[in-house]
Amino acid sequence: MLNINNNASLLKREILVKIAKMQLEGTLLQKVRFIPKELAPKGSKAIRCCIYHDREILKMRVMARLGMSVEDFDDDVELEDVAQEALNREKPTWPMLTVLHEACNACVKTHYMVTNACQGCLARPCEVNCPKQAIKVGEDRHSHIDPAKCINCGLCMQNCPYHAIIKIPVPCEEACPVGAISKGEDGREKIDFDKCIFCGNCMRECPFSAMMDKSQLVDVIKHIMSGKKVVALYAPAIAGQFKVQVGQLEAALKMCGFSRTWEVAIGADVCADKEAAEFEERMARGDKMMTTSCCPAYVRAVKIHVPELSSCISDTRSPMHYTAEIAKKADKDCITVFIGPCLAKRREGFDDELVDYVLSAEEVAAFFEAKGINVAQVESMKPTIIPTESGRNFAVSGGVANSVKIRLHDKSILRPTIINGLNKAGMKMLAQYGKINAGTMPTPVNCPNLVEVMACEGGCIAGPSVVMNPKVAAFQLKKYVESGAADLVDGKPAKKETPETPTK
Repeated sequence: MLNINNNASLLKREILVKIAKMQLEGTLLQKVRFIPKELAPKGSKAIRCCIYHDREILKMRVMARLGMSVEDFDDDVELEDVAQEALNREKPTWPMLTVLHEACNACVKTHYMVTNACQGCLARPCEVNCPKQAIKVGEDRHSHIDPAKCINCGLCMQNCPYHAIIKIPVPCEEACPVGAISKGEDGREKIDFDKCIFCGNCMRECPFSAMMDKSQLVDVIKHIMSGKKVVALYAPAIAGQFKVQVGQLEAALKMCGFSRTWEVAIGADVCADKEAAEFEERMARGDKMMTTSCCPAYVRAVKIHVPELSSCISDTRSPMHYTAEIAKKADKDCITVFIGPCLAKRREGFDDELVDYVLSAEEVAAFFEAKGINVAQVESMKPTIIPTESGRNFAVSGGVANSVKIRLHDKSILRPTIINGLNKAGMKMLAQYGKINAGTMPTPVNCPNLVEVMACEGGCIAGPSVVMNPKVAAFQLKKYVESGAADLVDGKPAKKETPETPTK
């Protein structure tokens, strides 16, 4: 996994902050054209051939941060016209991902390479174990791979005692668990959106940041500045992205102009109640298994790539949906903005009639910076409803299954398992469960009957749009959860109400 602290992620944040500041100051249309020059000033060291090429690429990056696709980029279009179009749009445009072909490195096809660490040893396990005799030791006493024979099985690399053979991957293709990314005729990558599950792995792993999400921050700020009632629905994982105590995130979001905040862990409690009841009903009628439905990337993966497992997907909606439902009941005219670490939630938001916009952790962090808000120093405010500890733990792998478990009347019927990350190995596991459900593979003894699937290894705290190292985020979330949550009574959440409301 590409570390979140890198120049590509820092550049993305800087562009978001600049756009947000300009919009808040009312100078976006006048100043947006200068962002590429500010980021690649005259005399600076070029990333590509020259700073003028860098500026053109930066121009397209700004377009994506304004929520626009860049595949059909017209270099005659001015950024102020793009910004005006962004401000005029009534809703986000499809798709949520856009590929910046000019930034794509057109990486060579995945292959294995022998480095100068090769010792030309007597054992020669690379040569002996190659199934296609594609590797031989030459007169220079170094191994050489014949690309015409090589099938990229990796056995030579696995067997070399000196680790002298390395794999040269195409990072985005390597990260995609469903083969939705491939090279076009020009050698650059393209996305097949009919296959894509919007896990965001390609966006996170591309070292050139050629895979970009289209931001909705401009849209949200526009509605806030127009005085509309914009409410924030923040996922539990977001609390792990900032060093905050309960109530600080709510206060910071209010300072940004949100009229009210709702912690999505409340919706997670609703989801867990419903999934526990549904699981008991399914087991009573003889179903082989049920899978949780909170991760939209997983749900899409099954429907497209493992349809044999589709009948096992829980019919329960996601915590995002139930929280949006609560928000709309409280104020039917409000604009709902889900805040999470996930690209797949942005895809889910397109299909959910109750969710108007979806912001990432990166975008909210940029919003805070543009407003000059240090979340850790904000005075806490009391939330209206306090969710349970298990509701907040939906953000970590295993949290959903555990939340369902503690609500079951008869816990002895439960045989849970967790697929922690939808990489290629995770997809193979899904395929096996699909065969078991379809009856084309024998049902093993003690086969799991509740399968929790998280597209991101570690859970939502490791989503593709996080700003905190996942291990640190897990620790921060643990502290946040332990700082105060409602209790469970007879397996049901007893939500504690406070007399004060978080916003007016």
